[in-house]
Order: sequence, then structure tokens, then C-alpha cells
Amino acid sequence: MLLALAFATLAAPHPARAQTSTQTATETDVEKKTEPGLFNDLANLFNPQRLADAGPPPADATPYTVKIEVHGDSDLRKQVEAASNLETLKARPPSGAAGLVRRALADQRDINAALYSAGYYAGTVRILIAGNAPDAPNIFEIVEAARKRGPVPVMVDVQPGALFHFGTVRVLDASSGRPLADGPTLNELRLRPGEPALATEVVRSEGIIVDYYRLHARPFARVVSRDVVADHATHTLDVTLKVDPGPHAAFGRFTVSGADFLTPGFVEQRIEIPPGTPYSSDALNRLRRRLLTYESIGSVRINEASKLDPDGTLPIEIVVSPRKPRYFGFSASYSSTDGSLIDVYWGHRNLFGGGETLRLDAQASWFGEQPEAVPDADPFGYKISASFMKPGIYTAQDDLLADAAVLREVTNAYVREAVTFVAGVRHRFNDQLSLQVSLDLEQSQVEDTTGTHDYSIVGVPFYLKYDTTDSELDPSRGIRFSGTAEPYAYLGDAGAGPTMVDVAFSTYHAFDEEKRFILAGRVAGGSVIGANDIYDVPPQRRFYVGGGGSVRGYDYQSISPRNEDGIIIGGLSYFEASAEARIRVTDTIGIVPFFDMGAAFSSATPDFDGLKYSAGIGLRYYTAVGPLRLDLAFPINPGPDDGDFGLYVSLGQAF
Repeated sequence: MLLALAFATLAAPHPARAQTSTQTATETDVEKKTEPGLFNDLANLFNPQRLADAGPPPADATPYTVKIEVHGDSDLRKQVEAASNLETLKARPPSGAAGLVRRALADQRDINAALYSAGYYAGTVRILIAGNAPDAPNIFEIVEAARKRGPVPVMVDVQPGALFHFGTVRVLDASSGRPLADGPTLNELRLRPGEPALATEVVRSEGIIVDYYRLHARPFARVVSRDVVADHATHTLDVTLKVDPGPHAAFGRFTVSGADFLTPGFVEQRIEIPPGTPYSSDALNRLRRRLLTYESIGSVRINEASKLDPDGTLPIEIVVSPRKPRYFGFSASYSSTDGSLIDVYWGHRNLFGGGETLRLDAQASWFGEQPEAVPDADPFGYKISASFMKPGIYTAQDDLLADAAVLREVTNAYVREAVTFVAGVRHRFNDQLSLQVSLDLEQSQVEDTTGTHDYSIVGVPFYLKYDTTDSELDPSRGIRFSGTAEPYAYLGDAGAGPTMVDVAFSTYHAFDEEKRFILAGRVAGGSVIGANDIYDVPPQRRFYVGGGGSVRGYDYQSISPRNEDGIIIGGLSYFEASAEARIRVTDTIGIVPFFDMGAAFSSATPDFDGLKYSAGIGLRYYTAVGPLRLDLAFPINPGPDDGDFGLYVSLGQAF
């Protein structure tokens, strides 16, 4: 038997709807958000707004009990329960008998949609209210009579039937009816013959087709029609999609509006898409992300014209809006091994009207324990700093950056009071790659196991960054590489000649479209090359490992070389590696098992002796700003002076 599935007209009739107008705002909202049709139904299943459960219960509430029987797959039962308003809204009784009947009729449609989304096209959904079908002629009287005896019993019986698989799948040119010469493959569409015929994959394939052509210079691509036929004899689903790829196009003129809060031409200079360039939706997405990196710009909307110009080009309008220029805030972090920190800051996002940023920070820190190198030191630290950025000093790709600070830093290895200044120019080669060349100046007084010393430092750091990730605070895909090479014209007692090299690489991979399971890994290492002796290098420019930013579970800096008295002195090289499995349990809660390893070494190259290992579990609370991180880590091979665990709280992922 063949059944042509008209996916847009799957809703069950609603005989009770015309018989009543006594519906609460809650019931009205549910009805509005569950329009008929399979593809609308599929969207409704994952729309949290359909659970309209706010506000007081209606005066004529009709309490009920619901029992759902799903024969077969236990995973399918979860999908059915999630699709059922009777189940998800059972704590909020509907208004009157009509409200309960509407809810049951909506379930008939939504549960069928859930079956289709899981590949079951021959299922039956039987709903009984007080033993009667919801479309029974006297259903309202039956419900009212049952309500007088207590909560109205509702029974939902689901027979899913056989699982269907994709049969013949065709993607045709809408004008000629012939197979498209170019386009995404069936593997890319995830409509492979023989695979379970999930309706959600049919829905998703249409978006994949449109996105494919928009990436290949066809901005007006669309799926004209779909023909879906279920063969109940063979339990297969045949799918025919007719596509109009639309004409090839090139980018035409760009116009900008809403940018009067910036200097004239600021946005235009950063478009970087010459007229005549073949159209690509990816190029527009990169442009949007690039403009949003400027703190003064709050939003970017890109409007494509509805038709091509006579020369075959597509006009584009860019609409930008500002963020509030001034901001004020504070942040805090806590670690049982690294100490605590509070930061109060003020900033301006558009200081002189050209996208310049200024941020002033006042930090107070508390080391939390007695420093090993300076036992009688005050554990209080501070940092007063200013950061400035001016975009486009030579070209739109060149930015001036400057940071200055006055600080007191307390660690296990040293106590430092210093004035620092770093200024440089960052050149952006493209959206992923940038190089910054700076001047690094420091004048400091440092106390450690060898006494108190004054250090002058002059360096020229070269900082290379390559980043293809999709988020700064919570990446799910892509890689990050950063590398610094800083030759020193003067490095304390080491004088001129030494060079510091520090590199880090991390990668992220989401295993599902919803990004609910992400595997993340990081390796990092560094070396001070050219120093005759470790004591020639100022303590603050040596390498230290241990704590929340490196190997969690160990005390801050504790996995570092020590002197003959067992006091931390730091190393000339280091190595670190971490792996995390980031698992979202709900939309806002996640757990993160992790493993760390690393150590610092007295030699200029890592010898990998004395590596320490740790493992632990983290909790993430996902906010609009970024994930709030709580990590609990345990040393695997601790030494006699290492603690039993480390606890870390901060904003953002560990790496």
C-alpha cells in the first residue's frame, strides 16, 4: 500500500473547538504555538514556549491523570512523552471540559508528529478521556460527569508500528524535472537509502540544500516542493525534492546605515568584499562576525536585495547599531589552590568616535596561604591597570594596543612589585590569523629565596594567533593556536640575548548538531632559550605549572623545579596537556570529566621527568554571557606536600 504524505495537513479535526470560547490565555497560547502540519509540529516539539505554564490556574480548572502506553522502543517513549501536552502540562489543569478535549486533540497531532520524526509512519495513537474518544458527540458531558468524581482519567495508547527506512530519494531541478547536475550528495543530506526515515532529516535536508547553493553563489535557491510517499508494504519512504537553484550572482554595491556613531567610512573600510566577488553566504557571515568584534558595535543586520541588479550583482545593505558606550562591572574567581581575586572595572567602547576602547581595572587578590619563598609576606595583592585599543591606525587591518599596570603579585615562588607597559601593533591577515608585534617594558622589585632584587626588562614579543573556533568563551568546533617568541634586549641579570618561546594548541569537536557532547583537548609548552643559569632569569619570567590554569588539583606553581630546600624556584621550560568531555545534561546544566598533566623543568627543553597527573569532574551552568565553571580536581600521583583536591570557580571554560 502506498500513502502519499501531505506533511502540511496532518492535523486531526477539532470538533470541540467551535463549541466553546471559554479558553484561558494559557490555552490560547498553546493553540497558537501548535499550528497544524508535520513540519510545524516538529518545530513545536522543540519550542519551549509551547509549555505555557505561567500564571494562576483557571477558575474552572479540570484536573486529570494521564497514563501513556508506548509499545516498543523505550527511547521512543521519551519522545512521545516530550511531545505530549497532556504529560508536560499535567501539573496545570486546563480550563473546563473543552480545554481538556483541546489538549487531547492536540496530542493526537503532536504524538503523530513525534512518531514521524522517529521514522514510524504506520503508527496509531488512541486517546481516551474517561474511557471515550475526544471527538465523541457527548464528550463534554462525559468529562463534566467524570470531574465530579475526581481527576478525569486520560489514557494514551501508542502503537508505533514498523520502523520505515528511506527508499528512493531524488533531488530534481524544478524547471526540467531532471536530477541536478551539482548539489549536495545524499550523504550530505543524510537521506541515505536504507537508513531510518526520520522526518526530521527530511526537514533538515531542505535547509542543507538552500545553504549549499547560497555558499555557491546562488542567493535565491529554494526548495519548490517535496513529495513524500510511504510504502506500507515495504516499510520504505520515498522522497522527491524539487529545487530551484536560482541564478548565479556576484556581490554588488554595499550600503551602510545606522553607523553615525562611528567616524565616516569606518564600516565601509572593513567590508573587504570587492564588488564582483561571487556571492557567498559564508562571506557575509564572516563579515558580520568581524564587525561584531568591535566593542562599539552592538548588532549587525545584513539585508540582501530581493532581486539582482541589471548587471547580475546583488546589492547588500548593512545595518549596524551601537552598544552603550560606557560600562561598569565586577568579576570574581575562587580557587582553593590559587587564591581568590576580585576585579572592579570601568570601560568605554567608543572613546573618540572611531571604535577606540579604554578599560580601567582595579583588582584585589588574596593568596590564601603562606608563600613558601617569602613566609612572612603579606598575602594581599593588587593590580591597577589600563588597556587601550585604537582600530585602523595604518589600514583597517592594523590596530594599536597598549596595556599599563602597577601591581603587587604574591605567589609561592616570589613576591613582585612592578610597573609594566606593553604596546604594539596587531595586523589581521584574515578573520582567523593575526600577528602582533609589541614593546615589552617592566621595572620590578622581586623578593624570593635569594633575597630582594631589582629587575629591568626590555623585550620585543611577536604574538601569532590562529583561531577557527565558533565561540570565545564556549567553543564547540575548530582549533586555536597561539605562539609567542620574545627576544630580550635586557632580561635582568641575563642581559641581552635570551628568547622566550611559548606555544599553545587546542581543538574542539562537537559530535552532534545540538552541541550536547563536545570533546576538547589542549597542549602547551614553552622555553627560555639562551640563559646561562636559571637564576639569571627574573623569577616572574620563568615557567610554573600547577593550579586552575594548568594542572588542576595541585597547588599553584607546585609542579615546578625547587631548590635544595624544597622551595619553588620555577623552570626554564614547561609542558602541559588537558582533555575534557563537555556534556550538556540540560540546556543550562552540563558536566565535564577532565584529565590534566604537566610540569615545569629546570632545563631549557622539557625532559618530561616529574610529570604530574590529575583528573576530576566539572559542573557548568550555561548563561547568556558564557558558562559558569565549577571544577573539582584530584591529584593522581601527588607528592607528600600536595593537597587532596582542588576546587575552582570562574566564568568560561578552562580552555
